Amino acid sequence: MALTDSSWEAELMEQFALLSATSVEVENKCETDVTQLDSAPDTLLLHLCDEVLMLILQELDPVSLLRAGSTCRLLFRLGSCNSLWKKHYQASFEIQFPTATCLLSAKKAYSLLVMWRALFKSLHCNRSLQEKLFGEIPNPPQKYWIQWLVLEETVPLPSVTLPCVDIESLWGVSQEVLEFKFKEKSEEGDNMSFEWKELYDMAVEHHGSLKLVFQHVLNQQSTNDHTELESMHRQYSQCRFQWLLTYWLFRQPTPLDRQLRSIFLQWRSYRKSKVAAWGHTLCDTHYLASLHSITSDFWRGKLARGDETVGIQTVDNYFSMCKSLLAWILGRDWGTLKRKKVYEDTLEGVYLALRAEMWEGLVEHERFWQVAKLQMSRVCTLEETAANYVNWKMIEMLPYYKLYLATGNSIYLEQVKGYLRRKRLIHNWLYQEETTWARQLLPDQLFSLLEFDTKLTQDCLHGDTVPAQLGRLLWLYLHSGHQLYLEAVKGMVLECAHATLGFFTHQAQSRAHAQARLLASGHHSAPHGGDQPWPEAGRF
Repeated sequence: MALTDSSWEAELMEQFALLSATSVEVENKCETDVTQLDSAPDTLLLHLCDEVLMLILQELDPVSLLRAGSTCRLLFRLGSCNSLWKKHYQASFEIQFPTATCLLSAKKAYSLLVMWRALFKSLHCNRSLQEKLFGEIPNPPQKYWIQWLVLEETVPLPSVTLPCVDIESLWGVSQEVLEFKFKEKSEEGDNMSFEWKELYDMAVEHHGSLKLVFQHVLNQQSTNDHTELESMHRQYSQCRFQWLLTYWLFRQPTPLDRQLRSIFLQWRSYRKSKVAAWGHTLCDTHYLASLHSITSDFWRGKLARGDETVGIQTVDNYFSMCKSLLAWILGRDWGTLKRKKVYEDTLEGVYLALRAEMWEGLVEHERFWQVAKLQMSRVCTLEETAANYVNWKMIEMLPYYKLYLATGNSIYLEQVKGYLRRKRLIHNWLYQEETTWARQLLPDQLFSLLEFDTKLTQDCLHGDTVPAQLGRLLWLYLHSGHQLYLEAVKGMVLECAHATLGFFTHQAQSRAHAQARLLASGHHSAPHGGDQPWPEAGRF
């Protein structure tokens, strides 16, 4: 019986620190705020009568109720009423809260059960809880944890061997029932060995209903110190995504583990030193999660609104799609570079297209594969537009490239085509016969910006240098297509070429004058020009 509304379950986990606070603590924390509110106009919420406030609080979910109770002492008092939490108790655990006979308040009982259920659900990947439950085997776990295990129908532990008195105390089963069962089992002193499922069924049968079993356990827990449970739950709240991703990555059967590792690292740039520790204790799982956008989102609790179970299922469906996609691509008669880029860009497009869906809930494998096929067709369209691999790598940094992948809108494809067309116009102008002199006089840094296959990165657009100024003019023309910017580019190129030509002319004249002075003074040796500055240029 898990929480029925898993969409807010993860956020609820973060709020349980408030449940252990006393009313005195809340009063001390909020006394100043309430004093200020008392002097406010009569239209404020807190000036409503308690009956009206209770009607408002009844409409809140557990998270909102906790938040409201943390604001002031009045809402804390009203928000702790049994009548409010009995509703959430029944909705979450599908049994009624035994108000008259339970020694704990509904709010406290709800908080303890939610914390325990969250920890028990994570048992397969929660090493701290495993040490508590498995560390003392073959001896049973601590009595505190056995009291919680009484609530679970299926427990992944060996048979429990305990004295009759302890079994009667923990499960509430009468001595007569135990003596009857004892006759059917082999004697081991005063101890009896039972399967956990058998004890659970005996407890439900003896108490008469699961509701009374819950009541029995909660009454036992009413006198216990829950510091350890609360501490482990805080650790779970902080680390649950890391634990679950680590378990999913490294606890697969051997054939599946090799396959998952291959798909996870396929055509990804990664550090071999970190990947070499795959599956070991010191492996940097956070680094591995950063290699994919979807695992990075899961690590940060963004998938499925923070529901770790649904989130990891989405991750599993995603990499199942990757397996199908990889098999399809490797079956094509493509070169390695094209295969790699189709794969990477398709995955990028899938993430862009489904990111909003993944953040909201579960995305099935079929949905992933349907979008992947659509994205692959768009990637191939972009590859045909680029005409060759060099052009393809050049246009991948364009905003229109990703927009077309995410939407498939032909407008963005036309923008990509226009960018390439304008790039080609600049290249053709530079290589015209009448601009040969300018091309040969341009410094290498400026000349490379005008080449067709040059990427205009953000780094080359900032600053007051001549290359930065030319880069900005090129960027404006390539993205807008306005002829004004093209004329500005041509004018700046010719101006730079003239400046270089003037520099060369000045240097030649200086050398000629120096040689004439030396000849007039009777020296016939030519001057050394190695110390003269020379501009970066010269494709002569």
